[in-house]
Amino acid sequence: NGVLISQAGRFGGWSFYVKDGKPMYTYNFLGLSASKVASDKPLPEGKVSIRYEFKYDGGGLGKGGTGTIFVNGDKVAEGKIERTQAFAFSADEGADVGRDGETNVTNDYEQEDNAFTGTLHKVTVKLE
Repeated sequence: NGVLISQAGRFGGWSFYVKDGKPMYTYNFLGLSASKVASDKPLPEGKVSIRYEFKYDGGGLGKGGTGTIFVNGDKVAEGKIERTQAFAFSADEGADVGRDGETNVTNDYEQEDNAFTGTLHKVTVKLE
């Protein structure tokens, strides 16, 4: 359980994490609304590959898109991200790997007690 990677916090940001053994992603829009993509299946035992992909709807700034979670290459969850923040999330909260170090992006985990309890071998962020 815990945060794999997150950016920003309570007043806008996103987090990719594991809760109750299930991979989840939350996109927090300015602290006003949140879109969640969550698998209903727990991760298998042992070493796994977990991936999140976002496909932007396009058509200008701040539009939504579709989020998809993959485990070992298989799609395990998909959902709509209603809208996105244009330009930036926060002036004082950055990106964190293995935890959400400032204010929590989602109430699915505690503000200070959210470190990933497994082992992260590698985190890759690819922008297209």
